Amino acid sequence: MWKIIRIFVSVFVAFETLFTGIFGGVMPKSVDMPEATAGEYTKYVDPFIGTGGTPWTCGMVSPAATVPFGAVRLGPDTTFLGGIYITKMNTSGYYYEQAHIKGFSHSRLSGTGAEDYSHFRVTPAIGDNKPAVMTYSHSDETAAPGYYAVYLPTVGCLAEMTADTHTGIHRYTFDTDKDARLYIDVTSANSNKTSKDGKVSYDKETGIITGSCILDGQFAGRFDGLPAYFAAVADKPVKSFEIKEEDGKVGIDLNFGELKDESVELKMGISYVSVENALLNLKEETDGKNFDAVREKAVKSWDERLSTIKIASDDDEIKTVFYTALYHAMIMPTDFTDVNGEYLGFDKQAHTAEGFTYRTDMSLWDTCRTTHPLYTLIAQDIQTDCLNSLVNMAQQGGGNLPRWPMGAGYSSSMFGDSANIVIAESYLKGITDFDVEAAYEAMKYSSENAVSRAGRENIELYNQYGYIPNDIEGVRKSVACTLEYAWQDAAIASLAKTLGKEDDFKRYTEKSMYYKNVFNPETKYFQARNADGSFVWNFSPYITEFYDAVMIKKFANCYSEGSARHWRWAAQHDIEGMIELFGSEEYFVSELEDFMEDASLTRAAIDPGHGYWIGNQHDIHTPYLFNNAGRPDLTQKWVRWTLKNRFSDDINGLDGNDDGGTTSTWYVFSALGFYPLAGTDKYWVGSPNVDSAEIALSNGNTLKITANNQSDKNIYVSSVTLNGKAVDGFYVTHEQLMNGGELVFNMTDKAN
Repeated sequence: MWKIIRIFVSVFVAFETLFTGIFGGVMPKSVDMPEATAGEYTKYVDPFIGTGGTPWTCGMVSPAATVPFGAVRLGPDTTFLGGIYITKMNTSGYYYEQAHIKGFSHSRLSGTGAEDYSHFRVTPAIGDNKPAVMTYSHSDETAAPGYYAVYLPTVGCLAEMTADTHTGIHRYTFDTDKDARLYIDVTSANSNKTSKDGKVSYDKETGIITGSCILDGQFAGRFDGLPAYFAAVADKPVKSFEIKEEDGKVGIDLNFGELKDESVELKMGISYVSVENALLNLKEETDGKNFDAVREKAVKSWDERLSTIKIASDDDEIKTVFYTALYHAMIMPTDFTDVNGEYLGFDKQAHTAEGFTYRTDMSLWDTCRTTHPLYTLIAQDIQTDCLNSLVNMAQQGGGNLPRWPMGAGYSSSMFGDSANIVIAESYLKGITDFDVEAAYEAMKYSSENAVSRAGRENIELYNQYGYIPNDIEGVRKSVACTLEYAWQDAAIASLAKTLGKEDDFKRYTEKSMYYKNVFNPETKYFQARNADGSFVWNFSPYITEFYDAVMIKKFANCYSEGSARHWRWAAQHDIEGMIELFGSEEYFVSELEDFMEDASLTRAAIDPGHGYWIGNQHDIHTPYLFNNAGRPDLTQKWVRWTLKNRFSDDINGLDGNDDGGTTSTWYVFSALGFYPLAGTDKYWVGSPNVDSAEIALSNGNTLKITANNQSDKNIYVSSVTLNGKAVDGFYVTHEQLMNGGELVFNMTDKAN
């Protein structure tokens, strides 16, 4: 059923574009678009990668203008003809296949499945026309890190966007002699939602517009909304203005009079604490600066971050995909701290961050696997901020660590306690500038109390039975939750050992083995189990929760976002023990290779199927598991296959939602030749597809990577050395990498 619906939507997308071209009225015309300022590394970034492709399985990213880890992501909100809304088509606010723009809002999540933010949308209009959806053409659209521009023929203006951390700067250049207007929708929100309690005012003496709302959204609605504030000012005098209120919607219409061949710049600062802070952010970041100055600063900030990894490759597509992936990895988490140090906590009170920047919007179930390990190497300032923020969230939010902190609240998205992985791994890697004891107590609290998991995943049952029985009323995701809880209890055990808490180490080590309780030795799968110990009889490893909706209740509701085959490899904390459950390394390898070979034939497929799918996180690490079963050659084969076939420089260049940079970061690590075993201080050895690289490590050291004879044919590794010494086994440690030096791969076309 869902497959049919998705095929229908794909056809509708194509029809909508054709319909616009024939009946859309004033149609896009080709104009001379300004060139996006390119830095030494930003020139390789294409923000449109991952913005289109198959609905639901595309990257869900946006070309919005932003700075690294900023609060403002200013860009277009697209829609179908006439403003038709279809859920999950553009969770970032932008979907490449849609041919109309509603306006330009200041915030969005990057790569996630959640429709949220998109507040304080600005829409240009002319004459007496009401603000409306506007046609546009991709031929008259451009984007680069820190910059977005599009020509809007129905309005007759070029719209340009740039940003600083808390401010968005618009520039609209009109080519019409009609009055130029900008409409600020104070109560805008993503998808078909409207924010509430909108307020707006205009000060005639200063020209400053201020406003606020309670932001609604898929996540924000779960904690009664997110208060948001703005302060804005234009560089042209306002001829007249009108505050509009209708059916709970609030906005202000600014009329600048005739501006033919002239531009108007609108600067807007945002805050989640107060209007006063929004104005402070605006002044601090933009006073004395015009659009071009802010844009230049944004480019420099991106070049500085991207330059932490300098790669060499003769393949321009590899450079584009790599630096775009690194760019995606640095869009979130969000800087939630105003320039005066204040932020809105989970208790909905204003607090001051002492010695760190409070950050939020962490897709932890995803990002704990790749992006956070990347920060431990090249952005320890961001990782330390995240650790301090997580501790504060627990303390200000009732004691439990968040799974998916969004804005100032618990979104309760996904399940388990992925923050455990981030905290334990960071401490094992020597990042200690946070209250580790408070973090540790919060980890334990989350492991023992159902409230930490929104009361819907039955932690009491897990602790009572050693697994979650599938036949008890209200239970869902019984297998997936059991596996995740075991992994996250292993993280508590590893941190307990490091902190010298021997009793806790023994307890949580024992709990981390609970994953074995849902392994059926007959089927060799992790399988739903009843309270009496019996395994469910109606088992099929090929039924996915996502797409086989009719069969979910019978077969797949014990998993999450996939099938039994996807979850078959999930015991990352005890890989050797997991392999033993299969009976032999040979059988494990044969089953794993079957799984890999069953990957969809196309990237970002409408139905990724029950085989290997890097576009979701439960099996994102699987190519590296061959290492542990004595077949590093197969790790090398499938890593290189994934790099080549599951990423591209096209609009569908990501094989699923990017989830805060998670999928993109898989590419960054794998292209360099190593990949993190999340929750530990280890990295698997893989097969690099770059010729060489230099990584500026956070401690000031430099790690050089050389891949001798690397090519499309030479994908196998004959030997690896680190600072002249052979790498023993298939892991390198964080400490070894942070010491710097040179990691050398000698490549060949023969499996070793």
